[in-house]
Amino acid sequence: MVERDPYSVLGVNKGASDAEIKRSFRKKARQFHPDRNPDDATAETKFKEVQAAYDTIGTADSRRNFDQKQQMSNMFGAGGNSFGGRGGNPFGESQFNFGGGGRGMDDIFGQMFGGGGMPGGGARQRNPASHQQLPKGADINVGIDITMDEAKEGGKFPFTFKRFRKNGNEMETKTTTLKITIAADAKHGQIKRLKGQGHDHPQGDTGDVLIVIRIDAGEGTYWEDGILVQEVSTPYSTLVLGGKIKVKLPSGKSGNLSVAANTQIGDRRRMVGAGFDGGDLDLEFVLQENGQLTSAQLKALESLQKSGL
Repeated sequence: MVERDPYSVLGVNKGASDAEIKRSFRKKARQFHPDRNPDDATAETKFKEVQAAYDTIGTADSRRNFDQKQQMSNMFGAGGNSFGGRGGNPFGESQFNFGGGGRGMDDIFGQMFGGGGMPGGGARQRNPASHQQLPKGADINVGIDITMDEAKEGGKFPFTFKRFRKNGNEMETKTTTLKITIAADAKHGQIKRLKGQGHDHPQGDTGDVLIVIRIDAGEGTYWEDGILVQEVSTPYSTLVLGGKIKVKLPSGKSGNLSVAANTQIGDRRRMVGAGFDGGDLDLEFVLQENGQLTSAQLKALESLQKSGL
């Protein structure tokens, strides 16, 4: 059975912050938990899928490993398994010797490092005087999470990743921690490039590191196509009949939001300039989760049920 993408299972995009992933997991785990869905085999299956997805990308370390494995796997193609790991995962091995040659390994390193083959493997040698551009190691994509306040103020932030390093006639995987300076008023999804910090090439230059800035907007908010989306928890009666609900915006301002009658779950209201750093904000209506209902509320629901609603 083909394993589902953990981001899709948790209902987040790949640019989501670690905190957003954790919030989405908690929400879906509550939704499909066996205690809330007794004798429901479908819910139990979904609950296990959600748990497995969170095990895969639920922490910064596990997510970083998964993302880098996916990146390397994609370099070798869907069925590639060049280093003995599942799905072409090169991080299952700590060293790769390329001193003995062999066309198979030439092909592998050509895919992985952008051409050039391996020393001693029959690869075409470069003429130093020809000014031919050296082959380059692969770039590495890394995400770094910061808060809204940190994005506004800027600063230096550490991040950790794995990369291939040349050590004599071997390629080794190394865990590296660096710091990046992020200027004030950073944008979500902004990409910064650190040259020469990516994978080494056996015969050429080192690739780069591409850092994607992910701004965590807090509980009940997420990013979609560069727009900040805030969930507005709304009682079912207000969705049907209309009314007003109190909303606190990311800026900290609060106000009453008018809800039109027959508003549907998932409907949105755009507020121009009310998002992060003067951007737009989409308010998305979601159904309010109720705790223990009072006897009066239960009687009202029973009446609605009898009336066909």
